[in-house]
Amino acid sequence: MQNYSLTDTFIKPFDAGQEIALATHDLKVFYGDHEAIHGVSLPFERYKITALIGASGSGKSTFLRSLNRMNDTIEGARVTGQIMYRDVDINSKQVDVYEMRKHIGMVFQRPNPFAKSIYDNITFAPKRFGEHNKEKLDELVEQSLKDAALWDQVKDDLNQSGLALSGGQQQRLCIARAIAMKPDILLLDEPASALDPISTSTVEDTLLQLKDHYTIIIVTHNMQQAARISDYTAFFYSGTAIEYDETRKIFTRPKIQATDDYVSGHFG
Repeated sequence: MQNYSLTDTFIKPFDAGQEIALATHDLKVFYGDHEAIHGVSLPFERYKITALIGASGSGKSTFLRSLNRMNDTIEGARVTGQIMYRDVDINSKQVDVYEMRKHIGMVFQRPNPFAKSIYDNITFAPKRFGEHNKEKLDELVEQSLKDAALWDQVKDDLNQSGLALSGGQQQRLCIARAIAMKPDILLLDEPASALDPISTSTVEDTLLQLKDHYTIIIVTHNMQQAARISDYTAFFYSGTAIEYDETRKIFTRPKIQATDDYVSGHFG
Protein backbone atom coordinates (compact mmCIF):
# COMPACT_ATOMS: atom_id res chain seq x y z
CA MET A 1 0.00 0.00 0.00
CA GLN A 2 1.25 3.48 -0.84
CA ASN A 3 2.65 5.42 2.11
CA TYR A 4 0.33 8.38 2.67
CA SER A 5 0.88 11.32 5.02
CA LEU A 6 -1.74 12.26 7.63
CA THR A 7 -2.83 15.16 5.43
CA ASP A 8 -4.07 12.74 2.77
CA THR A 9 -7.77 11.91 2.82
CA PHE A 10 -10.14 9.67 0.91
CA ILE A 11 -13.92 10.16 0.92
CA LYS A 12 -15.88 7.59 -1.05
CA PRO A 13 -17.86 9.13 -3.92
CA PHE A 14 -21.48 7.99 -4.05
CA ASP A 15 -23.32 7.05 -7.24
CA ALA A 16 -26.28 9.13 -8.40
CA GLY A 17 -28.57 6.15 -7.77
CA GLN A 18 -27.67 5.91 -4.07
CA GLU A 19 -30.17 7.72 -1.87
CA ILE A 20 -28.51 10.05 0.61
CA ALA A 21 -30.40 10.49 3.88
CA LEU A 22 -28.13 13.14 5.39
CA ALA A 23 -25.00 14.96 4.28
CA THR A 24 -22.60 17.48 5.77
CA HIS A 25 -20.72 20.06 3.72
CA ASP A 26 -17.61 21.75 5.14
CA LEU A 27 -18.87 21.23 8.69
CA LYS A 28 -16.75 22.93 11.34
CA VAL A 29 -17.26 22.95 15.10
CA PHE A 30 -15.68 25.56 17.35
CA TYR A 31 -15.49 25.68 21.14
CA GLY A 32 -14.55 29.29 21.69
CA ASP A 33 -11.48 29.84 19.51
CA HIS A 34 -10.66 26.13 19.31
CA GLU A 35 -11.64 24.43 16.05
CA ALA A 36 -12.60 20.87 17.01
CA ILE A 37 -13.95 19.72 13.63
CA HIS A 38 -12.19 20.84 10.46
CA GLY A 39 -14.50 21.13 7.47
CA VAL A 40 -15.93 17.60 7.32
CA SER A 41 -18.05 16.71 4.28
CA LEU A 42 -19.71 13.29 4.49
CA PRO A 43 -22.81 11.76 2.86
CA PHE A 44 -24.80 9.05 4.65
CA GLU A 45 -26.69 6.52 2.55
CA ARG A 46 -30.28 5.78 3.53
CA TYR A 47 -31.01 2.49 5.30
CA LYS A 48 -27.34 1.76 5.95
CA ILE A 49 -25.27 1.72 9.12
CA THR A 50 -22.27 4.04 9.16
CA ALA A 51 -19.67 3.70 11.92
CA LEU A 52 -17.55 6.64 13.04
CA ILE A 53 -14.24 5.41 14.47
CA GLY A 54 -11.08 7.05 15.78
CA ALA A 55 -9.05 7.53 18.91
CA SER A 56 -10.39 9.43 21.93
CA GLY A 57 -10.46 13.13 21.15
CA SER A 58 -10.52 12.61 17.39
CA GLY A 59 -13.83 14.47 17.03
CA LYS A 60 -16.19 11.65 16.12
CA SER A 61 -18.65 12.26 19.00
CA THR A 62 -18.51 16.03 18.49
CA PHE A 63 -19.34 15.48 14.82
CA LEU A 64 -22.18 13.09 15.67
CA ARG A 65 -23.75 15.51 18.15
CA SER A 66 -23.70 18.20 15.49
CA LEU A 67 -25.99 16.16 13.27
CA ASN A 68 -29.04 16.91 15.40
CA ARG A 69 -27.79 20.17 16.87
CA MET A 70 -26.85 18.82 20.32
CA ASN A 71 -23.88 21.20 20.39
CA ASP A 72 -26.38 24.07 20.55
CA THR A 73 -26.65 23.47 24.29
CA ILE A 74 -22.91 23.89 24.93
CA GLU A 75 -21.83 27.38 25.92
CA GLY A 76 -19.33 28.84 23.48
CA ALA A 77 -19.94 26.17 20.83
CA ARG A 78 -20.40 27.27 17.22
CA VAL A 79 -21.11 25.10 14.18
CA THR A 80 -20.59 26.34 10.62
CA GLY A 81 -21.17 24.65 7.28
CA GLN A 82 -24.22 22.76 6.09
CA ILE A 83 -26.10 19.72 7.40
CA MET A 84 -28.48 18.79 4.60
CA TYR A 85 -31.60 16.76 5.36
CA ARG A 86 -34.43 16.55 2.81
CA ASP A 87 -32.95 19.51 0.90
CA VAL A 88 -33.01 21.68 4.04
CA ASP A 89 -29.91 22.92 5.85
CA ILE A 90 -30.81 21.95 9.40
CA ASN A 91 -27.84 23.94 10.70
CA SER A 92 -29.78 27.09 9.82
CA LYS A 93 -31.04 29.23 12.70
CA GLN A 94 -34.46 29.24 11.02
CA VAL A 95 -34.88 25.51 11.63
CA ASP A 96 -37.03 24.42 14.60
CA VAL A 97 -34.57 22.19 16.49
CA TYR A 98 -37.28 20.31 18.39
CA GLU A 99 -39.23 19.57 15.22
CA MET A 100 -36.01 18.45 13.51
CA ARG A 101 -35.20 16.03 16.33
CA LYS A 102 -38.45 14.18 15.61
CA HIS A 103 -36.71 13.09 12.40
CA ILE A 104 -33.17 12.63 13.73
CA GLY A 105 -33.16 10.75 17.04
CA MET A 106 -30.26 10.23 19.45
CA VAL A 107 -29.17 7.50 21.87
CA PHE A 108 -26.33 8.29 24.25
CA GLN A 109 -23.36 6.36 25.60
CA ARG A 110 -24.84 5.50 28.97
CA PRO A 111 -28.46 4.34 29.27
CA ASN A 112 -30.57 7.28 30.47
CA PRO A 113 -34.19 6.14 30.89
CA PHE A 114 -36.50 8.60 32.56
CA ALA A 115 -37.53 7.91 36.17
CA LYS A 116 -40.88 6.81 34.82
CA SER A 117 -42.57 3.57 33.85
CA ILE A 118 -41.51 1.71 30.74
CA TYR A 119 -44.81 2.74 29.15
CA ASP A 120 -44.32 6.41 30.03
CA ASN A 121 -40.75 6.39 28.76
CA ILE A 122 -41.99 5.39 25.31
CA THR A 123 -45.01 7.70 25.22
CA PHE A 124 -43.34 10.78 26.72
CA ALA A 125 -42.36 12.45 23.43
CA PRO A 126 -45.46 11.41 21.43
CA LYS A 127 -47.68 12.88 24.14
CA ARG A 128 -45.69 16.11 24.13
CA PHE A 129 -46.29 16.36 20.40
CA GLY A 130 -50.04 15.90 20.80
CA GLU A 131 -50.75 12.17 20.62
CA HIS A 132 -53.20 11.24 23.41
CA ASN A 133 -55.22 8.42 21.82
CA LYS A 134 -54.79 5.48 24.22
CA GLU A 135 -55.16 2.82 21.53
CA LYS A 136 -52.55 4.47 19.30
CA LEU A 137 -50.19 4.92 22.23
CA ASP A 138 -50.58 1.27 23.21
CA GLU A 139 -49.75 0.21 19.66
CA LEU A 140 -46.78 2.56 19.58
CA VAL A 141 -45.38 1.17 22.83
CA GLU A 142 -45.71 -2.43 21.65
CA GLN A 143 -44.18 -1.79 18.23
CA SER A 144 -41.30 0.31 19.57
CA LEU A 145 -40.42 -2.29 22.19
CA LYS A 146 -40.65 -5.07 19.61
CA ASP A 147 -38.38 -3.15 17.24
CA ALA A 148 -35.88 -2.73 20.10
CA ALA A 149 -36.08 -6.47 20.97
CA LEU A 150 -37.43 -5.74 24.45
CA TRP A 151 -41.16 -6.44 24.22
CA ASP A 152 -41.07 -10.12 25.21
CA GLN A 153 -39.08 -9.31 28.36
CA VAL A 154 -41.26 -6.45 29.65
CA LYS A 155 -44.73 -6.84 28.12
CA ASP A 156 -46.22 -8.19 31.36
CA ASP A 157 -45.04 -5.26 33.47
CA LEU A 158 -45.03 -2.06 31.44
CA ASN A 159 -45.73 -0.06 34.58
CA GLN A 160 -42.42 -0.94 36.23
CA SER A 161 -39.79 1.79 36.31
CA GLY A 162 -37.38 1.92 33.42
CA LEU A 163 -34.65 2.30 36.04
CA ALA A 164 -35.42 -1.20 37.33
CA LEU A 165 -34.21 -2.82 34.11
CA SER A 166 -30.72 -4.21 33.56
CA GLY A 167 -28.14 -2.02 31.79
CA GLY A 168 -28.67 -3.72 28.44
CA GLN A 169 -32.43 -3.53 28.78
CA GLN A 170 -32.24 0.14 29.71
CA GLN A 171 -30.24 0.88 26.57
CA ARG A 172 -32.77 -0.96 24.42
CA LEU A 173 -35.52 1.02 26.18
CA CYS A 174 -33.69 4.19 25.17
CA ILE A 175 -33.55 2.93 21.59
CA ALA A 176 -37.28 2.16 21.75
CA ARG A 177 -37.93 5.64 23.14
CA ALA A 178 -35.95 7.21 20.29
CA ILE A 179 -37.73 5.27 17.54
CA ALA A 180 -41.18 5.91 19.06
CA MET A 181 -41.16 9.22 17.16
CA LYS A 182 -40.51 7.29 13.93
CA PRO A 183 -37.35 9.21 12.99
CA ASP A 184 -35.66 8.77 9.64
CA ILE A 185 -32.21 8.77 11.18
CA LEU A 186 -30.91 7.29 14.43
CA LEU A 187 -27.67 8.58 15.95
CA LEU A 188 -25.91 6.46 18.59
CA ASP A 189 -22.89 7.56 20.62
CA GLU A 190 -21.09 4.41 21.77
CA PRO A 191 -24.38 2.77 22.82
CA ALA A 192 -22.76 -0.48 23.98
CA SER A 193 -19.61 0.82 25.68
CA ALA A 194 -21.05 0.36 29.19
CA LEU A 195 -22.64 -3.03 28.49
CA ASP A 196 -21.52 -6.62 28.98
CA PRO A 197 -20.75 -8.77 25.88
CA ILE A 198 -24.17 -10.49 25.82
CA SER A 199 -26.05 -7.18 26.06
CA THR A 200 -23.71 -5.70 23.45
CA SER A 201 -24.51 -8.54 21.06
CA THR A 202 -28.25 -8.01 21.60
CA VAL A 203 -27.94 -4.28 20.87
CA GLU A 204 -25.96 -5.04 17.71
CA ASP A 205 -28.59 -7.53 16.53
CA THR A 206 -31.25 -4.89 17.22
CA LEU A 207 -29.45 -2.30 15.10
CA LEU A 208 -29.04 -4.73 12.21
CA GLN A 209 -32.81 -5.28 12.23
CA LEU A 210 -33.57 -1.56 12.55
CA LYS A 211 -31.57 -0.58 9.48
CA ASP A 212 -34.38 -1.93 7.29
CA HIS A 213 -36.35 1.14 8.40
CA TYR A 214 -33.79 3.66 9.68
CA THR A 215 -30.52 5.23 8.63
CA ILE A 216 -28.09 4.61 11.50
CA ILE A 217 -24.91 6.51 12.35
CA ILE A 218 -22.96 5.08 15.28
CA VAL A 219 -19.81 6.17 17.11
CA THR A 220 -17.82 3.21 18.40
CA HIS A 221 -14.38 2.51 19.88
CA ASN A 222 -14.94 -1.20 19.22
CA MET A 223 -13.28 -2.12 15.92
CA GLN A 224 -14.93 -5.54 15.91
CA GLN A 225 -18.32 -3.93 16.37
CA ALA A 226 -17.75 -1.55 13.47
CA ALA A 227 -16.66 -4.47 11.28
CA ARG A 228 -19.65 -6.62 12.33
CA ILE A 229 -22.54 -4.23 11.86
CA SER A 230 -21.64 -1.26 9.66
CA ASP A 231 -21.89 -0.85 5.91
CA TYR A 232 -19.65 2.21 5.83
CA THR A 233 -16.94 3.48 8.17
CA ALA A 234 -15.48 6.96 8.60
CA PHE A 235 -12.12 7.22 10.34
CA PHE A 236 -11.62 10.45 12.29
CA TYR A 237 -8.22 11.79 13.21
CA SER A 238 -7.55 15.10 14.93
CA GLY A 239 -10.93 16.58 13.99
CA THR A 240 -10.85 15.47 10.36
CA ALA A 241 -12.51 12.61 8.50
CA ILE A 242 -9.34 11.07 7.09
CA GLU A 243 -10.99 8.17 5.25
CA TYR A 244 -14.57 7.18 4.48
CA ASP A 245 -15.39 4.03 2.55
CA GLU A 246 -17.21 0.72 2.63
CA THR A 247 -16.41 -0.98 5.93
CA ARG A 248 -14.89 -4.08 4.36
CA LYS A 249 -12.42 -1.87 2.46
CA ILE A 250 -11.54 0.18 5.54
CA PHE A 251 -10.64 -2.98 7.45
CA THR A 252 -8.96 -4.97 4.70
CA ARG A 253 -7.37 -2.49 2.30
CA PRO A 254 -7.55 1.12 3.51
CA LYS A 255 -6.18 3.76 1.19
CA ILE A 256 -4.69 5.99 3.89
CA GLN A 257 -1.73 4.98 6.06
CA ALA A 258 -3.22 6.55 9.19
CA THR A 259 -6.35 4.43 8.80
CA ASP A 260 -4.31 1.27 8.33
CA ASP A 261 -2.28 2.06 11.44
CA TYR A 262 -5.40 2.66 13.51
CA VAL A 263 -7.45 -0.38 12.49
CA SER A 264 -4.39 -2.62 12.87
CA GLY A 265 -3.90 -1.36 16.43
CA HIS A 266 -0.71 0.63 15.99
CA PHE A 267 -2.20 3.62 17.77
CA GLY A 268 -5.43 4.74 19.45
